[in-house]
Amino acid sequence: MSNDNYDLVIIGAGPAGLTAGIYGSRAGLNTVILERALPGGLAATTDRIENFPGFPAGIAGSELTDNMKKQAQHFGVEVIGTEVVSLEKKDQKIIIRTSARSFESLGVIIATGTLPKRLNVPGEDKLMGRGISYCATCDGPLFKGKKIAVIGCGNSGLQEGKFLLNFVEHITFVEYLPYITAEHIWQERFKQEPRAVFFLNHKLLSIKGEERVEAIVIEDRVSKSEQVIEVGGVFVYTGMVPKSDFVKAFVDVDTRGFIMTNEKQETSLAGVFAAGDICAGNIRQVVTACAQGAVAAINVYRYIESFE
Repeated sequence: MSNDNYDLVIIGAGPAGLTAGIYGSRAGLNTVILERALPGGLAATTDRIENFPGFPAGIAGSELTDNMKKQAQHFGVEVIGTEVVSLEKKDQKIIIRTSARSFESLGVIIATGTLPKRLNVPGEDKLMGRGISYCATCDGPLFKGKKIAVIGCGNSGLQEGKFLLNFVEHITFVEYLPYITAEHIWQERFKQEPRAVFFLNHKLLSIKGEERVEAIVIEDRVSKSEQVIEVGGVFVYTGMVPKSDFVKAFVDVDTRGFIMTNEKQETSLAGVFAAGDICAGNIRQVVTACAQGAVAAINVYRYIESFE
């Protein structure tokens, strides 16, 4: 069976992949984006993005990423819904295999992003989808009038918690560290919020419930005292894990599985680039993902041009 040929194959249709598509297609590269889920990535599930330049009042994540997709398609990018299962280098070409068909290209940009980190506590597997959620924008309205818990006090935890207050009665925040890691602006927005309480330096031990979430059990990391708190839902924001399993044997990754790149967004294998949250580093923002997508696409173009 012959492979579908493109100049550039982008794996992942989040902000990094969509931006790479815009730059690649505008450079004259025959470009396709392969995405296993809905385009937009995690950014599309964010209620409001306030730190992306050009939007003084902020913009809904779904609207921003939908505009990115439309812009990429306007310049001729094809977006195909399929899951990539493996890559293979064959001479100068790269073979991208999906569950349905195979693609061939001179350049590949991996922009698959991340997934929410699991809690790995008793009750999580049993109650998944029955009161446990990793997306406030997706599921917030389902918890109207309920008391809930948010696990994690980073930017995502507080930002999504603020959105959840549009629906829920009360939020119990649980943070493993002895301090809140979210940006100052988010901490300030909760200082006078009577419907939120913070348990810092606490560990989540388990999630209780028969058919749905009924309570959480937390432990004070200093005193080791335990406390049961009744909640009707749990939203999890404890970090992210890279979606890199399909390429770990193909390019260099760090100890956590994030792809190693240089300043050109090149990976350890010629012709394969990476951009966005999948890359090793400690800053993961929509604006940096877009920047890396642009850098990767420009350097893919230069790489392909070197063969002509």
